[in-house]
Amino acid sequence: MKIIKNKVLIDLTQSAIICYSKTSQIRNVGHFFNNRKEIRKMRRDVIELFAGVGGFRVGLNDIHRFDEHGIAIENRDWNFVWSNQWEPSTKVQHAFECYKKRFDLHESDDKNNPLYWCNKDISTVPANIIPEHSLLVGGFPCQDYSVARSLSGEKGIEGKKGVLFWDIARILKEKHTPFVLLENVDRLLKSPASQRGRDFGIMLRTFHDLGYNVEWRVINAAEYGCAQKRRRTFIFAWKKNLNYNSISQYTPFQIMYNEGIFARNFPIEQNQINRNKLNQDVDLRKYKDTVEMTENFKSQFYNTGVMIDGVVNTFESIPIIEPFISLREIREEREGLNEYFLTEVQRDKFEVLRDGKRVPRTRPNGETYIYSEGKMEFPDSLDLPGRTMLTSEASINRSTHVIKDWATDNLRFITPIEAEKLQSFPEDWTNTGMPQKRRYFMMGNALVTQIINRLEKTLSNIIENE
Repeated sequence: MKIIKNKVLIDLTQSAIICYSKTSQIRNVGHFFNNRKEIRKMRRDVIELFAGVGGFRVGLNDIHRFDEHGIAIENRDWNFVWSNQWEPSTKVQHAFECYKKRFDLHESDDKNNPLYWCNKDISTVPANIIPEHSLLVGGFPCQDYSVARSLSGEKGIEGKKGVLFWDIARILKEKHTPFVLLENVDRLLKSPASQRGRDFGIMLRTFHDLGYNVEWRVINAAEYGCAQKRRRTFIFAWKKNLNYNSISQYTPFQIMYNEGIFARNFPIEQNQINRNKLNQDVDLRKYKDTVEMTENFKSQFYNTGVMIDGVVNTFESIPIIEPFISLREIREEREGLNEYFLTEVQRDKFEVLRDGKRVPRTRPNGETYIYSEGKMEFPDSLDLPGRTMLTSEASINRSTHVIKDWATDNLRFITPIEAEKLQSFPEDWTNTGMPQKRRYFMMGNALVTQIINRLEKTLSNIIENE
């Protein structure tokens, strides 16, 4: 390790990847965690893994716009002491460059400017260089769990990107992080198809082995006042030695219905239980380790659940639905959007793609079956929220949004700004020099920041009470 002025230069690989920090920042944060009795309140220090274009930070710090220099105006004081973003499939790191631009990541002596960041594959980053923190957040890569993949293509926790969960575990083990908030696709709870629930069960057991209790909820953003029908699994974990662990005095169902972080922010219908979608007192401790779980695990996880001391309770909850934001409300009302208009050929292709179908297909073992898809509305209704946006948005496929233009009634793709609004990002957030196609990709890969914004007050209170 070499010290260069006030920066730490760390060789992570032969390519000498550089991560910047103020050494004083690290010392101070470490001092805080090593001397908890000297300071009454836990600081709201955050690390953001798999940061993308900064969705968790946008939500936690209630960001709605940026200044004339393109720097985000942060309305809360969550201190992001470290962030990591790396996309292995592209030479140009567009997501990181966007994050870097919006959060002013550069060499500076400004004490209010967090400098500690790394644009490198997280698996190559030693955990001991990561600053101490109170909250770890991340939407860890979901390609191996995504509904966009065929069942035969699922690899789950054993997949190339599924293994990145182990980097989260590695950091938690090293840093003893008090609180964790993660996001992933809803299919995570059922992966892999051949052994439903195994991957999530292994994750829960790993949290237990590391000294955490866990709560989770699958949240459809449109059911809680957002502009998109996006179902995602949110996972909240906390160390058992914290004040917050007093919540475990409640029954699992009291936590899930009333007392937990998700119940307090995303209320559900009380005492509405489908007995066919209820799994109680699943003891993950009966397995010797996660290797045994990989071979023998069989269980069901539903959209709401909690694990206390290695014992899981889960059921299918019913949301108390709130008014959504419609596509009409996020549609740009301006002229001159001709570049987004569909050609006649494109329109014909969409009409075929959106139509229902029943076609014979053959499985790898030679067995034949009928693949069916229902008919989809074309164009998309402006009176409904958007459907789940994918990274392929604005290409010719069944999932792409097509709406009527405000000025002309012509059919068109949604604009990059409308894609950002679907994810509740500030307008033009991704307008940082990346190609337009990548702007759609970034939003398809992002989370609905409004969900994180809604959790913020409860998260803040939890940390301040430590």
